[in-house]
Amino acid sequence: MATRKILTPQFISVFFAQFSLSFSYNLLVPTLPIYLASLGSREETIGLLIGALSVSSLILRPVVANALARIPERKFMLAGALIYGVTSLSYIWAPPFWPFFIVRILQGIATAFFYTASVMMVVNISLDAHRGESLSYFYTAFNFAFAIAPIVGMYMINLLNFTSLFLLCTALSLLSLALTVRLPKRAPELVATVSGQTSSLFSLKALHPSVMSIFLHILWGALTAFFPLYSVSQGVANPGFFFGALALTLIVGRMFGGRIMDRTNRERIIFPCITTYILSMVLLAFSKSLPMFILVAVIWGIGSAFLFPALLAYTVERAGAERGPAIGTFSAAGDLGIGLGSVIMGIVLRLTDYRTMFLCLALIAVINLGYFHYFMRDRSKSP
Repeated sequence: MATRKILTPQFISVFFAQFSLSFSYNLLVPTLPIYLASLGSREETIGLLIGALSVSSLILRPVVANALARIPERKFMLAGALIYGVTSLSYIWAPPFWPFFIVRILQGIATAFFYTASVMMVVNISLDAHRGESLSYFYTAFNFAFAIAPIVGMYMINLLNFTSLFLLCTALSLLSLALTVRLPKRAPELVATVSGQTSSLFSLKALHPSVMSIFLHILWGALTAFFPLYSVSQGVANPGFFFGALALTLIVGRMFGGRIMDRTNRERIIFPCITTYILSMVLLAFSKSLPMFILVAVIWGIGSAFLFPALLAYTVERAGAERGPAIGTFSAAGDLGIGLGSVIMGIVLRLTDYRTMFLCLALIAVINLGYFHYFMRDRSKSP
């Protein structure tokens, strides 16, 4: 069976190592904006501090992806988990602005190390015929963590305190480190063979999906920075339920739709998925209750379940031997989008209101749809 060829012991080990670190990361998604607001930070400052992680990760991802042609993925994953654990503990003593900013920068470095290396490992150990399905299953590590962690994080700060939250993040990072230690070591010559030798940090072959990734992640960056505050302002005490509903939709979509990824033309998947982003942002602009928030999450999750694995598989397939720089370019583009989304929409929110901000995000999704239609889609039809 194809599933047996995908769910190898190494795949399972990488999956749970990523799940543990992702759980630590997602505990902070709804809680950090609230933490910063409780310390008196303004909207634009919150956006900048939340987005700082993505900016530092953006700079390093292409470098890491290029280095993976010579250095085993396991070493970068070990370094990333260790740095993330130390910085998670540092939140306890790091007030905004500069100490907190430095911690976010260091966590961005850790994310670049771990995430880029783990995705590359999965790509390299996957069979070509099942790569899309493998990536769909692997992305559920993020989704399972995302389904549970935001809710747990909000309960922790409501029932305990932020110090307990940061200690849990540290413990989970160290668990990820322990799981990574158990991964098999790979010879440098094998790494070079499977990754492809190249000296380029960026891949032009990944340009179009990377531009789309920027637009898509602008939405994500803005929502992770400001939806928790919007939810609380509307009387919904735990915004983690929104993120949990989104994650559960992603899990169901990727678990049951993984095989579709390798049986359907990528472009036929991408186009309808982007429309769900437009619809969800328009609905969110007029939503003020938990049931409406959950409806938005489900609609958005349906599109996301297929969109990101499809874009990543498309990137890898177009890159050929340049898969390392291509993955680095694609991942860096996502970080750039998250950083831009939190910073720019923080300014928009400061000058207008939440409804205007959400409608601006819907407009960005429309622009992304147009970009796909006039550039990426037309290009895919050319020989």
